[in-house]
Amino acid sequence: MELFLDSVHFGEIEEAFGLGFVKGLTTTPTFMHRHGITDVDGAIVRLSGMVPELQVEALGETADEIVAEADRILTLPLEREPVFKVPISNAGVNACNRLTSRGHRVNVHLIYTLNQAYMAMAAGAAYVCPLAGRLQDQGHDAIKLFEQCVEVVDRYGYDTKVMFSSVRHPEHVRQALLSGVHVCTVPWSVLRHLCDNTLTAAGANQFREHTQLITLKVRDVIRSHNPVCEPSETLNSAMVKMTESRLGAVTVIDEQGMVAGVFTDGDLRRRLQDHGTRILDENLREIGFSSNPVTVDADARLDEAVAMLKEHEVDSIIVVDEGKPCGVLDVQDIVRLGLLDHGHLPY
Repeated sequence: MELFLDSVHFGEIEEAFGLGFVKGLTTTPTFMHRHGITDVDGAIVRLSGMVPELQVEALGETADEIVAEADRILTLPLEREPVFKVPISNAGVNACNRLTSRGHRVNVHLIYTLNQAYMAMAAGAAYVCPLAGRLQDQGHDAIKLFEQCVEVVDRYGYDTKVMFSSVRHPEHVRQALLSGVHVCTVPWSVLRHLCDNTLTAAGANQFREHTQLITLKVRDVIRSHNPVCEPSETLNSAMVKMTESRLGAVTVIDEQGMVAGVFTDGDLRRRLQDHGTRILDENLREIGFSSNPVTVDADARLDEAVAMLKEHEVDSIIVVDEGKPCGVLDVQDIVRLGLLDHGHLPY
């Protein structure tokens, strides 16, 4: 089944045909009016250079008028000849037959019955085009009509393609495929969602997550902030550095700049609860800090760090480079990167 775009929006057309496999474009005067196009001939000329097959309306009250309008369109500076769209009627099929006998191609559309489709096929139409959405709006079995049209083409050998149009949602495209039609023309609002599926999205996200967990290093994801305190600094200083970095811990370092311990936001809350604000001016050596922090090398893989977060049931890990702290890996940073959700963590 060939895929066509049903649109006159130039941005949509560029995006859709950028996919590389959309075969043609159907247009209507209604679309042009809806998008405020007043220079119809200019739009037709521009579109003829954008798409491999363009289908445009040739309107008239009589067969002569329809043929004359097609001839007028052919005088425009087109890059390729369009397929002429003609509404079904006695005048329409007469014009279709005359245009086809001269080597032009015609799409007879606004088809609502098998008899109409038959008349168009007999007149030599390159396409017959029932309208699924409009038929279903009236309570008719549109899919049955498409199946009958395909059956007639196959049984009698008409050189006509059945086009599925008036597509409202992705289910219409599935129905078009199953009905055996040759072409389905789809608005961009539907076409761009044909690859969407929540299970696919979940699977792709999982693949991305696992790939990054085994390829990213810890240094690739830590923040630029590296809050450190010496044991002689006050609790107030540690609290300020935690706040500025928006991290839940500061690394305590010795005189050589090596890791001596860690003071966390949990430690802060417990000290304040036990002793009140009077200890804000006391130093970390006096009020105490953990001298055995969990650390991870900056060049470790991210999945190793995640395993350590789970094993030790902590929210943050001190990141070291040759023994010196270079940052803090916080579990929320991993969550924000989309590499984990809270359900992956046991605490």
